[in-house]
Amino acid sequence: MSTIDIIETRVRGFIADIQHPKQKKKININDLEIQLRRLLDDYFEMDGYTLFFRSIETLQAEGILIPILNNQYNGRTPALAQFYWVNIKVQENKWDRLEMMKLGDQFDFSFYEHHPEWQTLDEWDRIQKLYKFLQTSQVREIVSFEERSLELFGHEKFLLDSDSFPDGKGFLARIGVSEEQLKMVNLWEPFVFWIKQGKEIKDIQRVLIVENLSFFHTSIKLLELNQLDYEPELIIYGEGTKIERSFSFFFRMFPPNNYLFYYAGDLDAAGYGIISRLIEKYPDCCIQPALKIYRKMLDCYEQRNDQKRGQTQNIKFRDSFFEWFTEEEQALIQQLWQENKRIPQEVLTIETWRRWQ
Repeated sequence: MSTIDIIETRVRGFIADIQHPKQKKKININDLEIQLRRLLDDYFEMDGYTLFFRSIETLQAEGILIPILNNQYNGRTPALAQFYWVNIKVQENKWDRLEMMKLGDQFDFSFYEHHPEWQTLDEWDRIQKLYKFLQTSQVREIVSFEERSLELFGHEKFLLDSDSFPDGKGFLARIGVSEEQLKMVNLWEPFVFWIKQGKEIKDIQRVLIVENLSFFHTSIKLLELNQLDYEPELIIYGEGTKIERSFSFFFRMFPPNNYLFYYAGDLDAAGYGIISRLIEKYPDCCIQPALKIYRKMLDCYEQRNDQKRGQTQNIKFRDSFFEWFTEEEQALIQQLWQENKRIPQEVLTIETWRRWQ
């Protein structure tokens, strides 16, 4: 074997060990050369770097190595990029085409034909389990994601995109199977609520949803004192954005009726988003901002503070929320927005409420 063949064979061996079937890997070219020098005692005598350079260029031409062009080089002549991506390992088609055809009445294998690196034994095992389930899906009951995930894939978190299984939902997308086909639903925690004393479920018509826990308890006190705006029969603790996932429980817990829903949250970007998304998601419900409560919060303008970090300032949600207010009120809220300030719901306490009595 020639010296160039020896060098290239070694380099290819190192790269093959690094290659991953699903994601690119980053390597430092200097570290790779150091490994090569340790294995070859006569590396310098055979002009090893020149042969190493040719090997890297060959692998680059084959698309196995991709240089990271950030003006960092290995300090040698001729120069190589200091860092390279090791491309995804292209595997041979491992699946039997006849077996794929047998399952073709349920699945479209186009993705796997174009991405043979996904034709793994684990993936095929999951597909077979799916196929077996779909043969009897018509007589199966609807269960939770966790229950179906455990039944089919051996772990309740597989389909929830958890840290342990980041690609569970990606599997369903690759094979083209929907959540509905698997007869499963994502169950969310029910919300916490309070019914006014003396009222029964059949008496409920006005519902107040509040974003924060402190004001939830304050609202209960005000309700029992007959001082709460809108005189709701029911108060729901929204728990921030959680209400967007748990709101559907309302219609499973309470009988059909023409309910009036009033929402009160923080005067900030997150609060505008919650009420706007609730209105969008449930267009058949009468949901609107609790304007009387928001106006009391605007009266506490001097207690504004800095916007929370990480909040997405969505202009569409902001404008949708602003439309409910008068021009004077909009000017105040716009000023909050421009100054990156907010008014938290906690400005409304039993003590501050007295100023409006």
